Amino acid sequence: MKLSENAKQLLEARYLLKNTEGKIIESPEELFGRVAKYVASVETKDRKKWENKFYDLLANLHFLPNSPTLMNAGLPNGQLSACFVLPVEDSLDSIFTTLKDMAMIHQSGGGTGYNFSQLRPHGDIVSSSGGVSSGPMAFIKIYDTATEHVRQGGKRRGANMGILNVDHPDIEEFILSKSEGNILQNFNLSVGITDDFMQAVESGGDWKLINPRTKKVAEIIKASKLWDQIVSQAWATGDPGLIFLDTINKYNPVPELGRIQSTNPCGEVPLFEYESCNLGSINLSKMVKLDGDRVEVDWRILENTVSVAVRFLDNVISANHYLLPQIEQETKSNRKIGLGIMGWAEMLALLNISYASEEAVLLGEKLMEFVQEKSYEASEELVNERGEFPNWEKSIFYPNKPMRNATCNSIAPTGSISVIADTSYSIEPLYALAYKRVGILENQIQMEVNPVFVGKMQELGFWTDEVKQEVLATGSIQQLKHIPKEVRSVFETSLEIPWEYHLQHQRAFQKYTDNAVSKTINLSKNTSKATISDIYMTAWKYGLKGITIYRDGSKANQVLQACHLNKSANC
Repeated sequence: MKLSENAKQLLEARYLLKNTEGKIIESPEELFGRVAKYVASVETKDRKKWENKFYDLLANLHFLPNSPTLMNAGLPNGQLSACFVLPVEDSLDSIFTTLKDMAMIHQSGGGTGYNFSQLRPHGDIVSSSGGVSSGPMAFIKIYDTATEHVRQGGKRRGANMGILNVDHPDIEEFILSKSEGNILQNFNLSVGITDDFMQAVESGGDWKLINPRTKKVAEIIKASKLWDQIVSQAWATGDPGLIFLDTINKYNPVPELGRIQSTNPCGEVPLFEYESCNLGSINLSKMVKLDGDRVEVDWRILENTVSVAVRFLDNVISANHYLLPQIEQETKSNRKIGLGIMGWAEMLALLNISYASEEAVLLGEKLMEFVQEKSYEASEELVNERGEFPNWEKSIFYPNKPMRNATCNSIAPTGSISVIADTSYSIEPLYALAYKRVGILENQIQMEVNPVFVGKMQELGFWTDEVKQEVLATGSIQQLKHIPKEVRSVFETSLEIPWEYHLQHQRAFQKYTDNAVSKTINLSKNTSKATISDIYMTAWKYGLKGITIYRDGSKANQVLQACHLNKSANC
């Protein structure tokens, strides 16, 4: 097993077991062994065989599960899920019960999502006390402050998704809430959007804000006014994103259980209240083979990886320690898993395909169709051994398709596990050919020069001091005219790729992902508000389940920064 220096640094800081003095008492091999052994412990026969298969999957960096599984598997009361959705009902009891549950989940390494739309608006009457309500934003701020003080498993900061529906009377306050500098640092905010609202924006129509307590119209405003506020704020701060609730519910696999109102912190898993989800990602940069001197997709190894990974994730549901009985009940009733991918940009580079090309988009669609098909086959196969998920008869699969899991696929952002696997994030393009990663490990700065890029340049005879200096200074090779255009186009970075291609990739992968796709459309500093409006509108028309944009430099503390590793003044 070959790990990069950045991977080792991250594993030592967060994942490897430490004794009471804080001394590391586990190697990376032992970490993978611990996880494989524990996840295989629920197997009733051939336990050792599956333990070995799981170990190979992890040690070869072909697949990695979400961080809580790597951190906690095999520990007493190990909580292994990354994603949770909790209810927030219109009572002080519910609000503060959920706050306590959130603290426990964050302490165990999980992240939480909530929809605050049931809460009565600011200034509304509270009959029990004769006072007035402080509204959703007041409670979101309380949740944010609590998160600040409860670190995730003592190892990373807690993450939250806060959603407010677009017809809530406090929606304008919600949209504008991040305009005051550094508040709500522990929340991603998204507006819960309906098709009716989008149509009202298109037609220039009016929009009704409805008091959730009385169900009466509180105010009528122009839909375009709200839209402009959303777009302006996203341009200025990166928040809010949009969650398309009607699209999510159109594809809800268990519609009899009601409407889904919320997602996990990064939006890739729409969940019912008290549901949790276990995620893992296949490293596509390892799913290629040499055929003569040509690199191509290795479909056979990909199929085998999918099959073993689905079993691994289903085992996690059974092996997990649940913090609340409601979470165990909901999670085991639907057995949702989210197998996704990382290293997509690196796979494309290895195949000499430009991210900003029709060829890449078509391959993305074909590849995800294959992953979903093989995931479903693996889930169906598990039924023979273990039976369908308990709510199967209430699902869209009944009666024709036996399934062990209500969902099989999610495209997560793969923040930490991409670093461990030393590959590119999720389905994102390369952020830069060299960049600084700030804040993933407290105040340590990690330098990253993309290894696939360096290998390609060496192979083509272009890896000179001049090229190296240019990449360290700018993170790009687009200025270097002596490198052929077709080579440069393969290594276009996130901000050099037109937004249209970012969205087309998200649509291609969403088409065959039963949960959702977490993707950030990275935009250059000089992007206009009109462009952001186009992106958000196009995302809805494409049938995406959510959309987030980030304009370079619009947050003070940015995790990825285009690299000026030579300490130039711009850094």
